[in-house]
Amino acid sequence: MKKANKVVIGRLESIALPDLAIDDLQVRVDTGAKTSSLHVDNIKKLIVDGVHSVTFDLHPDMHNVDTMQKCTAPISDMRKVKSSNGTTEQRYVIETPIVLGEEKWSIEITLTDRSDMSYLMLLGREALGKRFLVDPSKVFLGSK
Repeated sequence: MKKANKVVIGRLESIALPDLAIDDLQVRVDTGAKTSSLHVDNIKKLIVDGVHSVTFDLHPDMHNVDTMQKCTAPISDMRKVKSSNGTTEQRYVIETPIVLGEEKWSIEITLTDRSDMSYLMLLGREALGKRFLVDPSKVFLGSK
């Protein structure tokens, strides 16, 4: 469904992060969050071909924590982020392509421990940009 040339998406969507070899990740769309955040484990900073990077473990299936994807990405920034519980933490930021339905674009994602949250990734308003309208009463509208 489109309105004013914008795709309408729901509060939950399925995305792909092709550079991280993730093709079906359920995310919570959160217009209240400025940045997108992704749950990762074992973050380690290293230098790859002269570029400051991070390696981390990603669990693409929130219902199966035994499934793990090892990822490496260049660090695009370090940022202080205030989480939903009010605590501020320093996080690594990576930039990576995202695919949602027919749309593909690049977003920034902060890496953090979201193990106490229901969804492994929040898709924040900076990532949504001016591409989408969000219908919070629906789910998986853009992923079809």
